[in-house]
Amino acid sequence: MKFEDTYLNDNILDALYDMRFDECTPIQEKCIPEILDYRDLIGIAQTGTGKTAAYLLPILSMLDDGGYPKDAINCIIMSPTRELAQQIDQAMQGFGYYLNDTSSVAVYGGNDGTRYDQEIKSLKLGADVVIATPGRLLSHIRMGNVDLSKVSFFVLDEADRMLDMGFSDDIMQIVKLLPEDRQTIMFSATMPQKIQELAKTILHDPVEVKIAVSKPAEKIRQMAYVCHDEQKEGIIRHLFKNNKMKRVILFSGKKDKVKEISRQLQKMGVNCCQMHSDLTQQERDNVMFEFKAGQKDVLVATDIVARGIDIDDIQMVINYDVPRDCEDYVHRIGRTARADRDGEAITLVNEKDMYLFGRIEQFIGKTIEKLPMPEGLGDAPAYKPVRHDKPRKSGRPRGKNRKNEPQKKKKYSKKQKDKPQKQKNGE
Repeated sequence: MKFEDTYLNDNILDALYDMRFDECTPIQEKCIPEILDYRDLIGIAQTGTGKTAAYLLPILSMLDDGGYPKDAINCIIMSPTRELAQQIDQAMQGFGYYLNDTSSVAVYGGNDGTRYDQEIKSLKLGADVVIATPGRLLSHIRMGNVDLSKVSFFVLDEADRMLDMGFSDDIMQIVKLLPEDRQTIMFSATMPQKIQELAKTILHDPVEVKIAVSKPAEKIRQMAYVCHDEQKEGIIRHLFKNNKMKRVILFSGKKDKVKEISRQLQKMGVNCCQMHSDLTQQERDNVMFEFKAGQKDVLVATDIVARGIDIDDIQMVINYDVPRDCEDYVHRIGRTARADRDGEAITLVNEKDMYLFGRIEQFIGKTIEKLPMPEGLGDAPAYKPVRHDKPRKSGRPRGKNRKNEPQKKKKYSKKQKDKPQKQKNGE
């Protein structure tokens, strides 16, 4: 479907034309008409499918058509991280280029006092669209800087990530302050039980849109080194020995390891930078600017950049350690092979992570290529991804013999409220 075949207004279509956006992605094709029909929606889709545009375009189109209060917050978009909030704000600027009366502000922590003052001013003046991390928005609410009584659109982007980060209570506090007749839109990469429960609580008769993109792109060549932990440093030295690799992201689950690897690469003369939670917001912004601009060749990072960051020219992703979750693996390596490019992903798998890596292979339905150990690093351990549980020691039994009782399911109200249809000009 082409964007011009939707009911997006002309100002939005003009911006899309300027940005060379012509065809809808599958998630956009399915979501845009439903959102324009003022339906609550839950979308199951990964980063890279075009989900940001899937909700931003119809919301901006409806706001531009009019019928919403002036000098009031009309839309709240929740983001799990400041980096994703910044990216959504950037997309907002592009899509809203021809919208003269629609304003926005990104609200997130880690800023200096000047930025905080700017947030307060924009919130009190009633920015049409507020893109916020949960903690920062709650801070403004407690300070009396935010009036949510006229919000018409409430969006949760990467809802599963927000719940994983412990924002469930924050989200519910915000939801309680919103009007009952709002339109609620939720996007998640996965649909675990906790997301289903959240959806039943805050959405009313939602349309469910699923885009099955939970597997890595075929253009990614996936490889792994099975190794002892002490061999990882040597493998990294082998990969970067010619210092010709550029546009690389190296992931580690621990910030201390990120710092250590970054120091190691710098000693080798690799032009690298690091991203982790110990950096200030200004430092993070500078790092992302330098890497996106090509001033740095390698970004060493925690999972803070695994989701929601658009960098189209990444040639290789290296997992220094195996992600704890299969979906996190997909998100990490999904930074490469974007925009019809080829890419490579290499994972270092030690003995204790073999079972996790085996689960990842099972999840993606593919046996990942195992590379031979580089010369001079010794023998690799045998790859044994099947976990064998240790037999219980003989003697006094642990615990009491009890029958497993089924958990009582929570009951949710299925009340459906009539939603007012927004009137467009001339209708």
